[in-house]
Formats: sequence, C-alpha cells, structure tokens
Amino acid sequence: MLEGIRIVDLTSVVFGPYATEIMADLGADVIKVEGLTGDQFRHAGQPRNTPGMGPCTLNLNKGKRSLALDLKTAAGKAALHAQLAEADVFIHNVRGLAIERLGFGYDAVRAIRPDIIYVHCVGFGSDGPYADLQAYDDVIQAATGTTTLLPRADGNPAPRYFPSLIADKVAGLHGAYAILAAIVHKLRFGTGQFVEVPMFETFTHFMAQEHLFGATLIPPQEPAGYPRQIDRFRQPFPTADGHISLVPYTDAAMLKVFALLGADHLVDEERFATPRARAANISQVYAEIAKRTPMRTNAEWSALFAHNQIPAMPVRDLDDITDDPHLIEVGLFQQRTHPTEGDYLHLRAPVKFSAGTIETGPAPTIGQDNIALGAPAPS
Repeated sequence: MLEGIRIVDLTSVVFGPYATEIMADLGADVIKVEGLTGDQFRHAGQPRNTPGMGPCTLNLNKGKRSLALDLKTAAGKAALHAQLAEADVFIHNVRGLAIERLGFGYDAVRAIRPDIIYVHCVGFGSDGPYADLQAYDDVIQAATGTTTLLPRADGNPAPRYFPSLIADKVAGLHGAYAILAAIVHKLRFGTGQFVEVPMFETFTHFMAQEHLFGATLIPPQEPAGYPRQIDRFRQPFPTADGHISLVPYTDAAMLKVFALLGADHLVDEERFATPRARAANISQVYAEIAKRTPMRTNAEWSALFAHNQIPAMPVRDLDDITDDPHLIEVGLFQQRTHPTEGDYLHLRAPVKFSAGTIETGPAPTIGQDNIALGAPAPS
C-alpha cells in the first residue's frame, strides 16, 4: 500500500505513535526518532527482558525502525537532518517554539526537503488562545465535556474520565488520514505542505457528532447530549449467568424483543401502546427488559436473539477478549516471538484489502537501527 513512503516520526506517547503505527501497518517505512532513553510510553508496564520494551510498545511501535538521538547535540541534529533529506513525511509533537529552537521548524525542514509533508501533532490549534498549553488525554477529556457524560448517565455528579486513551487514539486516527490525504495531494500535484492535527479540535469534532445534539440549532430547542447514549437505563442487562448487551434499535425490533421476552402484553399499556409512546418511555422499556433477561443464560439469549436478528452480545471481561472465537478465527491477535522479548500477541491491522496485506515486523529496541541508518550507536 504505502511501500516506498518514508516517514520520520518524532512523536511520543500515543497520539502520534498510533498514527504512525497505522502507517507502518500499511507498509510505510517509519523511522521512530526518540531520545537515548526512548519514548516515555515504552516504559508503561513491565518489560520481560529489555528496558524500554514494555508491553504497550510491542504493538504501538511494531514495524518501525528506531533511531535514538540526542537532538541537543550537533551529531544528533546532523543525523536527523540526514533522515529528513530522504523523507516524504516528517511528523512530530514537539511544541512550536521548542522545535524552532532545535532547528526543525517547517521552514527549516522545507529547506532540507522542499516537498516534505510536515505534520505537527498539537494539543490545541495554533490559532486559538490555548495554542501554547500542554495537553494529555485526561486534559482533553475534561476540556471537551467528555468527563460530564457519565454523570449524565448515572446521576453521580462527579466528573470522570473514560478509562481509555480515547482522545489520543481518536487524534491519532485523524493524524493518519491527514497524512494519507497529504500524500495523495503530493502525488497529484507534486507539492508538500504543512499539516496541523490538534487533539482538542479533533476530539471535540468526534464527540460532537451526536452529543452536540440540541445545541446544534440556534437557538437550541433541546440540551446538548444525545439522550439515547446518556439514558441511565441503557446498560447491559442481567442474565442468569452474567450480562448481555441488547439493542432493539428500531421500533419493530423492540416489539420483537417484547415477544421474545414473553411480554407482548406490554403493548396494551398506554406507555407502550404506540411507537411514539415507546420512544418517549424508552427508559421504562429498558427497565422492563431488565426484569426479564435473568430468566435465561447469556448463551441462551445470544442464540435466540441471533436467530431473530436482534443485535446482542454477552458482556465479556477485558481479560477474556483474546479468547473470543470470532477474533481468533479472523486472526486479529497473532502469537509471535519477539527477538528480545519472547512470545507476545501481535495485533494485526484490522482493515482488509483485496490487493494484499502487509506483514509488519516486530517493534524495535531503543536505537536498534542507528547503525543501519548511518548514526552512531546510542551510548
């Protein structure tokens, strides 16, 4: 797919590295430039054998090459300069003033490689008053109102983070498509460009698709927050041996679920008598479903709902996801042996292409490729 595209990646943690993981999965030659002690996210979790080879880095940095440099030294700057002269894309998340001081701002890099695609991953867009502030996932969840969604759903007023680096990864996805769009532009018109990918704006854009809701209209006729998503009763339903996610998304599906639950009589009640009434009283619909799902096991409900084409899946514990029969069959988790860390689960790219697949290699150790890339071995 992207064979022959060289990306010099001076990003760290998750936002930028997730974008370039996707690029590596698509066949790009990604050179991960990092400090002599490695990107700080390399140290998340316990490595088995090698410092800087924590479990998260095994997939986030798979298929990349590592160039460990001290960019405060002349030798480090010269090594990066040499890589940029051969690069199609330069992506980094160093703040604007700092990258200028290092000598690798857009104008300086464009002087090295006139058609460079220069991608700057930032916390906040450069045109706004937050431009120079630092940003991490938690900060962006707070700034976008995401931490107020759980309080809307469960009535506990304490703002809370969603337990995932969701803002980082969403911004990384935006970074990936931005790189691809700029590559297409370069192939068509022969020119590079400066691309800014701001985490605050991208995650606001992502969350506002449904949650801007009534605030979309001027003046608003309803509050922000998509009601279906913040309904406190829209939760997995209890079963005889666990919980199940059940989604009667259409009114026809809702009536079918009533029948499968042995609750046809509910439509005789005024609150459920018409499609409008059922929609208006959806919390009560969920409550009635929850009263009846404990009658059967997850397996029994799953088979029944699948037979009747009602979307449903048992709730699985995070520790058990690698045992999922579908994911096993499609090979999302592939057992591999890392040269230094031994056996591990390799996450293949989830997207399939009929033109073929790219086999990505293992994540590199810190500075593993210095010599091959013409730089001194890290000391």
